[in-house]
Amino acid sequence: MSDHGHHHHHHPGHLHPPATLNPSILRLSALERLGIAAGLIALLWAAAFWAMR
Repeated sequence: MSDHGHHHHHHPGHLHPPATLNPSILRLSALERLGIAAGLIALLWAAAFWAMR
């Protein structure tokens, strides 16, 4: 038996509050993740070339 120490119920007429969605990399498509990875790689290369000049 699990006891949280509080009750989780809603009074009649009160709806459950909507769940919030946090941004997550896992919710992106594979193509979107590849695009982000390519952008980060390009940014790293740009920083390397800038540091060498």
